[in-house]
Amino acid sequence: MPETIKYVLSEDQMPTAWYNIQADLPTPLPPPLHPATHQPLGPHDLAPLFPMELIKQEVSQERTIDIPEEVQQIYRQWRPTPLYRARRLEQYLDTPAKIYYKYEGVSSTGSHKPNTAVPQAYYNKQAGVKRLTTETGAGQWGSALAAAGAVFGLEVLVYMVKVSYHQKPYRRALMEAYGARVVASPSEETHAGRTILAAHPDSTGSLGIAISEAVEVAVQDDDSRYALGSVLNHVLMHQTVIGLETLTQLEMAGDYPDVIVGCTGGGSNFAGIAFPFMGASLRGERSVRVVAVEPAACPTLTKGVYTYDFGDTAHTAPVVKMHTLGSTFVPEGIHAGGLRYHGMAPLVSHLLELGQFEARAEQQLECFAAGVTFARVEGILPAPEANHAVKGAIDEALRCKEEGTSKVILFNLCGHGHFDLQAYIDYHAGKLQNTAYSREAVEAALSELPVLG
Repeated sequence: MPETIKYVLSEDQMPTAWYNIQADLPTPLPPPLHPATHQPLGPHDLAPLFPMELIKQEVSQERTIDIPEEVQQIYRQWRPTPLYRARRLEQYLDTPAKIYYKYEGVSSTGSHKPNTAVPQAYYNKQAGVKRLTTETGAGQWGSALAAAGAVFGLEVLVYMVKVSYHQKPYRRALMEAYGARVVASPSEETHAGRTILAAHPDSTGSLGIAISEAVEVAVQDDDSRYALGSVLNHVLMHQTVIGLETLTQLEMAGDYPDVIVGCTGGGSNFAGIAFPFMGASLRGERSVRVVAVEPAACPTLTKGVYTYDFGDTAHTAPVVKMHTLGSTFVPEGIHAGGLRYHGMAPLVSHLLELGQFEARAEQQLECFAAGVTFARVEGILPAPEANHAVKGAIDEALRCKEEGTSKVILFNLCGHGHFDLQAYIDYHAGKLQNTAYSREAVEAALSELPVLG
């Protein structure tokens, strides 16, 4: 019989509920705090930003949350996504390891982001919201929310980090094709943007700045709400459809991962692939080694401090306990724009503190080299963000080769790089450089951490 390359589920095998890892935590997540009072947030504090159904999901301790049928119907346009056995990559690396990757690039916008954009748009539409405001780095989240907004008849306003706005014109064009308005951040449209530009006229922007602008607009308009593509508990929970499908697909393959690798910026795709497996480990069912790979230019998990910090640069968003480089830290303008956030999701940070996974930081040139290798061997060009997971998986496979051990390696190929070709043009032209984070900039940003209690 021919070797199986991909494992495909039927639509009726798609998960009908999201997995909430909060139900399995040995110690609860530290509560988010009000940005002004530093007291624990209540539902009424979050109401100007999110509809009540999402607020309920944010604080829920239930292990599963049903996926509304209306959301499932839209999911079925691209879900379930395929799981691939990377047999050609295994042969190329001459490794005894088995390598699997879950491919989220088959979605309508080419990444995992619609997994949460669709339910967020749905719940906002149900609540009578007319417009969603958001930020985006590389544009994957912005394009996903723009597409979801078009489905549910919502206006979408996207503040796109300025360096990415210029680096990735095709992502911007995609958002505009779906009907969104895209603004380079920092902008002159908000008080937060004008303040940044007054101090730093040549600012390349950051996700923290773009969040400040989107939040400011949302809270000033009763018909608008804010949507976030990563970091928040409900966002990470929506992404667990990735790992839940993968569990079933690996059963079809007769395997279970020894190692899971995920790229990390805010934590959404990492949580999506890893949380269902980590939950099984927390329940004592089956253990797995999990590796988070982040960019060396924004090493939140490996160099950040685990403490309470603001989620945005203007200090208007909730204060959460997370690994952070400081809310005013502006990373170098690497092409992996989706990984340029100053903080890490509180749930991901909490699990690192509990010793549930390990983290490493990688330079962009090595990650691009891994992505090009993957493209030439497996045929799929990864997004710059996904290259970090590819690099981590290749390293694990080569480790198996050196040790003479056969392990099952799973990673999440969270999106394709078809809208990131300029990044590859720059890479092949030798225009990209490895960039280290600025210790001085981090220390300056950390000096502005909120003083609590």
